[in-house]
This record gives sequence, structure tokens and C-alpha cells, in this order.
Amino acid sequence: MKKVCKKFINRSEIMKVYGIKNCDTMKKTFAFLQEKGVFYEFLDYKKQAPTIQLLRSFLSKTSLDGLINRQGTTFRKLDDAQKEALKHESTALPILMAQPSAIKRPLIEYADGSITLGFVPEQIIAKLK
Repeated sequence: MKKVCKKFINRSEIMKVYGIKNCDTMKKTFAFLQEKGVFYEFLDYKKQAPTIQLLRSFLSKTSLDGLINRQGTTFRKLDDAQKEALKHESTALPILMAQPSAIKRPLIEYADGSITLGFVPEQIIAKLK
């Protein structure tokens, strides 16, 4: 489940990268982090689905709307009732646990506990300073 980049700048900068290994955005993220020499731990949703506790932890740091990947194929394939259910935390969490591809990627959790969503190199660099 875990992949650790062997190169690193400073062990205090260890962060967790959540996503799906074969996603193109994740591949860009891995390449970027390796290029920058960042030490990270990768947690693949396909190998271990997110728990309700993990999702609630994310939601303590971002909005439900921010957590959902509305651009992806998974979201587009959901029926109208499921899309409506994603508007409310109590009904969204079971869907996100069963369909982790509906979670925006990458979700990066930094050593200080903060997170960023999506591959935005400027945000990642700012968080590493």
C-alpha cells in the first residue's frame, strides 16, 4: 500500500499522498515530488479504500464540495440520486468509501496536518517551505 520516494530533502517534510496509482494526475504528482526530492508516503485508494474516519479527518480540513472530483469519469457515471447524495456528508461518505475515484486527487497531507487537493505545483511548493 505504501510507496516511499527514496530521495528526500528533510525527514520532517514527510507527507502522505493519497490517490490512485494509475491516475494521470497522480503520475504528474509523483514525478514532480521526485524531481523536487521530496520524501513522501503514498496511500493507494484502490489497495485500501478510505475509511469513514479518514474521510471525516479530510472534511475537518476542507469542504465536502472541495473533496469531490466532479471532473472525473466516476462522478459522471453516477446516477442523479448518487450525485444528489454527494451534497450531504451523511450520504456522501458511504459513496466516497465505495467509489474512492470520486475523491479529488491527489490529496496531500503535510507534516503539519494541513492538506491540499489536486495537483497545483505552486501550492505544494508553498506548503513545503
